[in-house]
Amino acid sequence: MKKTALLYARALRVNQWIKNFVVFTAILFSGKLFDPFLFQQTLYTFFVFCLLSSTSYLLNDIIDYQYDRRHPIKKFRPLASGQISIQQATFLVFILTLVSLILSLLFSLSLFVLSLFFLLLHFLYSLYLKKIPTVDIFSISLSFMLRTFAGEVATGFHVPIWLLLTIFFGSLFMASVKRQAELIVHGKETRISLETYKQHYLDFLTYIFATATILAYGNYTYVEKPPQVSTIFTQFVNNVLPTFEARKWMMMTIPFVVYGVVRYAQLLYEREEGERPEKIITQDKPLIFVIGFWALMVIMLIYIL
Repeated sequence: MKKTALLYARALRVNQWIKNFVVFTAILFSGKLFDPFLFQQTLYTFFVFCLLSSTSYLLNDIIDYQYDRRHPIKKFRPLASGQISIQQATFLVFILTLVSLILSLLFSLSLFVLSLFFLLLHFLYSLYLKKIPTVDIFSISLSFMLRTFAGEVATGFHVPIWLLLTIFFGSLFMASVKRQAELIVHGKETRISLETYKQHYLDFLTYIFATATILAYGNYTYVEKPPQVSTIFTQFVNNVLPTFEARKWMMMTIPFVVYGVVRYAQLLYEREEGERPEKIITQDKPLIFVIGFWALMVIMLIYIL
């Protein structure tokens, strides 16, 4: 039983659910992270997008079944290795699609539309878009944007434009790094779009999206004034430093974002690990530390000081 559960967890790529934490962007930066009702709404939306993500992953595995069987890494996936049949996977896709869309509709019509668009995007991506150079990268970025918008729907709060652009460029950076890693490690035969990608072009994309991510986040910390939750610490700090609130303290978090981008690129170029971003984020200790410390500082600046 346990072995079967682990098998289906692998097929649904539960380890990649980490991508859906982007849904929490709206509640975190609106100063409402500890609001019980809004947190519950966001958690519900996060769960819906976890189901949607697993649906899209399984659908992609069905479409790429013959291709994955010849891939040096993907051939070990449950479907490609024959541990799960295509019939079982197809039935699971049907159930997951039905459940996730019903759950999204029960929440709101807006979330249902976003969920439907998310599934349609991934369906088109699996069939056509991932075969088109550059378009494949922007398709991945669009899926992250849809997750962010879902977080807005869940809370009713908008994500500041510069923070939205940070997510946009950041996801483009990660997608271009992923293509870079695939090209370096496995060569052009592992993906159709890689046949027309050139190394120097992927280098260019990586550089420009990394720079754009840092600039967008820097602009967010300088231009936007994040909400400040009133606490006893806030009152104390304002009494000691009357101009504290007017200062751009969020800019202190920029170095952590810069290091995160640099570290991610380092793992690609030195260890060739960019093909599986979820593995990098969850297993690389320096990256885990910097993400955790960044999150701690953001929470401290918005919710404590």
